[in-house]
Formats: sequence, C-alpha cells, structure tokens
Amino acid sequence: AHHPTRFAVVRYGNVVGSRGSVVPLFRRLAAEGKSLPITDKRMTRFWITLPQAVQFVVDSFDQMQGGELFVPRIPSMRILDLVEAVAPDATTHEVGIRPGEKLHEEMISLDDSRRTLRAPDRFIVQPTIATWGYQPPADCEPVPDNFAYRSDSNDEWLSVDQLRQVLSEQ
Repeated sequence: AHHPTRFAVVRYGNVVGSRGSVVPLFRRLAAEGKSLPITDKRMTRFWITLPQAVQFVVDSFDQMQGGELFVPRIPSMRILDLVEAVAPDATTHEVGIRPGEKLHEEMISLDDSRRTLRAPDRFIVQPTIATWGYQPPADCEPVPDNFAYRSDSNDEWLSVDQLRQVLSEQ
C-alpha cells in the first residue's frame, strides 16, 4: 500500500521562559531575598527563544523529506551564568539532581553521529530507512567521527550579558 504521509522530528533545547522554566522561580526568590536552589553547579543547558523555536519548526517543514531528526544549532548556557544574569546578588544552594534529570543535555548522541549532517543553522540526523529516495540537502556536510551535540561541549555559549539580553526580551 502507498502511504503519502511522512513524518520528521524536531528536537530543541529549553525554551526561554516556558512553563517549568527556573527563571520565574529565580526572580521570585531573589525578590524575596531567598537563596536560589540549583541542581548542580556544573549543569549546562541548550537555550532557544520561543520565536526561534517556532521559526525552526516552520523551516523544518520546508526542508523535510520524511524520517529526519532536525536539531537547531543553538547556544548553551551554564546554570551559574543564568543565576548571575537573573539575580547577581543572590546566594545559591545545591539541591542535587532529581531522578531522570541530566547534568548536561545531549541532543545528538555518538550513535546518531554517523547519520548526522551539519547545515549552516541545524544538524540533520538522516533516516535509517528511506524507501522514498531521500536526498541529503546540498548545503550539508557530514559531522566528524565521534561527534555528539551536548550542552557541555557546544562551541557556542551565552555570556551573562547575552543571557540578560535574551531574558529582557521575554
């Protein structure tokens, strides 16, 4: 049977200011003069704004052929830099990692790297099976061997000032 419907997946990091974000909590606690709870001083995360995330999804519709995993090339941030950006005078205390929580985010694993292409604004994990004749986009190149896209080894980082700027736009 012929099935014309095809699917692709978009994976991106934490959306700035979304439900569950620590930013409103940090702001409230800082205003009350309380210590800010952080999971672990070493924690890192990928960050994307809501408009960036929406545009990425729309652009991915235009590029998808089916079966791909699209991952935006976005900056990472350190939790301590976020604290400094939100409440520079606040004290912090570590609460420890919760069950299932990770110290760092990994959006593309080593296992997926052999099928991953780097485009100017994104990574594309190609489908394992593409019976419809998948063609990689022309503006892509394979990622290096042993590549993983992780928030702690990212090559783009938000500084404290950049975090403040992003947060002021929310």
